[in-house]
This record gives sequence, structure tokens and C-alpha cells, in this order.
Amino acid sequence: MKGKTYLSLDFPTWEDSKAFLDHYDFHGVPVKVGMELFYREGPKLIERLKENNHAIFLDLKLFDIPTTVMKAMKNIAKLEVDMVNVHALGGSDMIKWAKEGLTTGAAHRHETKLIAVTILTSTDEQTMQHEMNIKGNLQENVVSYAKFAAANEADGVVCSVHEAQQIKRACGSSFLTVTPGIRLAESLTNDQKRPATPAFAKENGADILVLGRTVTQADNPKAAFKKVQKEWGNGIKS
Repeated sequence: MKGKTYLSLDFPTWEDSKAFLDHYDFHGVPVKVGMELFYREGPKLIERLKENNHAIFLDLKLFDIPTTVMKAMKNIAKLEVDMVNVHALGGSDMIKWAKEGLTTGAAHRHETKLIAVTILTSTDEQTMQHEMNIKGNLQENVVSYAKFAAANEADGVVCSVHEAQQIKRACGSSFLTVTPGIRLAESLTNDQKRPATPAFAKENGADILVLGRTVTQADNPKAAFKKVQKEWGNGIKS
């Protein structure tokens, strides 16, 4: 799983997603399915993507009482996706029960990795401290969330590239760092407050990249995707 790049299907419908994948020949590329698309299309979408050989990161960011999350994860386990996530802010019990739901609901011995979202990459330190009322340094808080996620059977975290290396040191090399906010140098940052280039991600301990607008809104998405892959693979700016 390490070294994969997931292309975000940030489209409102399956038809829009399929048109994009077909037009730019992204057949079989790992994809991320978020709330917008999944809530519109439901589990049938996952079946369609799997029929076309797409590995899937189901980005639902579950955040509820532990029992509810566990029951939801039992159902999600049957979809047999690569990864699904919860908010680390839900606490230790929620993470632990989420893992139990994935384990007990799994069919055919398929293992879906449980990933905990630390602090969203759209959040900066000022927002964290003054709006969310979370005190302290942003990076230190992210690492703290990663440590208790690891202690409660999460397989990795969603974090910005800027925290990945510290998380590796704190949680071990096998603990996955899934990093959105990836931008080619010429791309706009948009609402990402902690973006990074693929080369920096490679150098800073990221395991898995999530690619959004730097590819989907590029003038030539296929060329942008290849450029990210080259830079990510080589660890150098192309």
C-alpha cells in the first residue's frame, strides 16, 4: 500500500466521475471517494469502481459515539475498500471500536486499513487555537493524536506532509501517513493551509498521497498526474 497515490473523485455524481476517468484514461488508478460523491451514489458506486479495478480510499471521516461508529464500520467492511477513516478527535474508544467493526464485519479475510484524521490540512494554527480552542503547537497536537490513534489500533493517520516525519518517529515506520494537500509548484493552494509538493512529501516520510485539484483542475490532468508520479517516485522536482 505504501507508495500509492489516490486520485480524489471530487465530483457530484458517478456520471461526472466516470466521464473524467474515461476521458483522461485513468482506468485502474487508485481513487479517493469522499462524502459528496458517496452520499449521492451510495455503496453501488464502490461496486462500479471495483469492477473497473480501482483501489479505493473511502474518505468519510466518521465521528460519532463509539457504538454507532462500530456498527457503521461493520457495514463498510463489506465494501472491501483499501482504507476508511475516522476523526481522531472522536477519542480512543471510538478509534478502537471502529477497528473492531472493520475486523468483525470483514468478509473473505479482506483487511480495510483504519486511518485517523488528525487536524484537517485546511486548518492552520491560528484557527486551531482561537476557533477550535485547541491549545498548543499544531504539529505537536497532530503527533499526539497520531500516537493515541496508533495505541488504539489505527493503521495510520491523515496528516499534512509537514508532520509525516515526526509521526514516523513517534509511531514507527509501519504506521501509515496519508497526505492530502499535495500541489505541484505551479498550482494554487486554494483552501489548503499546509500544502506540499510531491518531492517534499517523498523526502519527509509520506507513505500515500491524495491528489485533488492539482490534477483534476489542471489544464491537462493526465500530464499533471504523470508529473506528480515522476516527482513522487524520484523525490526530485521534475
